[in-house]
Amino acid sequence: MSTPAYDELTATWSRLHRLAHLQSIAGWDQAANMPPKGVEARAAAMAEMAALLHRMRTDPKLPQQLERAEQEPLADAERANLREMRREWRQANALPESLVQRQQLAASRCEHAWRTQRPRNDWAGFLGNFRDVLALAREEAALLAAETGLTKYDALMDRFEPGMTSARLDAIFGDVRQWLPDLVQRVMARQGREAVVQPVGPFPVDQQRALCEQAMRLLGFDFEAGRLDVSAHPFCGGVPEDVRMTTRFRADEFLGSLMGTVHETGHGRYEQNLPRQWLGQPLANARSMALHESQSLSFEMQLGAHPGFVAHLAPLVAAAFGPHPAYEAGNLHRLLTRVKPGLIRVDADEATYPAHVILRYEIERPLIEGDIEAEDVPALWDAKMMELLGLDTRGNLADGPLQDVHWPEALFGYFPCYSLGAMYAAQWFAAMRRAVPDLDARIGRGDFAVVFDWLGENIWSQGSRWSTDELARRASGEALNPAHFRAHLEARYLG
Repeated sequence: MSTPAYDELTATWSRLHRLAHLQSIAGWDQAANMPPKGVEARAAAMAEMAALLHRMRTDPKLPQQLERAEQEPLADAERANLREMRREWRQANALPESLVQRQQLAASRCEHAWRTQRPRNDWAGFLGNFRDVLALAREEAALLAAETGLTKYDALMDRFEPGMTSARLDAIFGDVRQWLPDLVQRVMARQGREAVVQPVGPFPVDQQRALCEQAMRLLGFDFEAGRLDVSAHPFCGGVPEDVRMTTRFRADEFLGSLMGTVHETGHGRYEQNLPRQWLGQPLANARSMALHESQSLSFEMQLGAHPGFVAHLAPLVAAAFGPHPAYEAGNLHRLLTRVKPGLIRVDADEATYPAHVILRYEIERPLIEGDIEAEDVPALWDAKMMELLGLDTRGNLADGPLQDVHWPEALFGYFPCYSLGAMYAAQWFAAMRRAVPDLDARIGRGDFAVVFDWLGENIWSQGSRWSTDELARRASGEALNPAHFRAHLEARYLG
């Protein structure tokens, strides 16, 4: 049957996908390869591309095409694709092109300066750029809120996690605040009685890199469709056809880079296995960033810290760095599951990690709503770190509010996705164990495909076909249920 309006829309979105491909590779290069003097030219080029993509998403012809396509005889998947097109169109049309360009320039400058300001503990220097980023984020939030009827913060969060609200988050995080401190104390008391052998460095970077790539192969990453590089902050970018992952190395420690790579491999495999028949269309996009983080945390925490997986990882570690009691499977598992409050979010264990996310959420939400200013962040950070983790961070801006790249890049509303992702990951593995009762034994035998097959069928192949709640129900029988996360922590650390 004839669907001319829908066909025109799919052609437009295919073109958007190809241009976004170039934008994504330029962003990866900016983080991984670009020399310092290239920042202004790259910022201008990225802003130009952002404006071009915005212009295409706000083409005056699109509303009529969307309306006509609604009347055409479309299959269910095509209707879902059209729904996602309309969502993208609505978000784009809420923002003027000039704002999109100014945001790209401000974020590029702030992120580039942050790389040298963080090591210098230079909060005062950081504020100069960050005030501009924050002002533009507030402007964007106000426009999106007016369009969607959401609060300003929720309107920004909706870009990453459609359907999630701060009211729902407050209930979820409020519950975690009640039970998490006691669980952490009980786990630390229990682990304090265990003997753990610490690895002894140095750990040559070349050997670390080779080990990381071996772990990626163990986890099924397709190196014909992606690669691993180095950046100041690990990330997974690129496009499904060309996934660009990064990690970072320290010669005195190897577990951070190894497990960071395992984390990013979860993101990478999700991207590489999104529905290929829809590639270039919104339906082939990841459903939400909490679902994306559920994949990285399924790899890093659920599978990566599973004793059965660690038993297969341990020989690779020993081969990389030489025989040592620290690399014995049982000891390596104890190292990977140590619970201890720390300053750095990306190095945090899975039990204390939610506290880092709650802290950032409780600062960035009032920051966007205008209840606090950028100058207020360090004092609030110090107070919340003491309250949530019992740590004194006064004067340490580098390991405090300067540690993450998200605020310099104006990614306000993203942080909650990390803890939501951990909750979803626990829910996926609970569903897997119901479907495959001998799941843990199979992981112990090195049958990791049982995990990948379940994720492929229930998450990866679904793309954005369903709302997040509907996808969760189809995969696990229920929408997000944080009780699975608590049960996972209690079983792993107190069982």
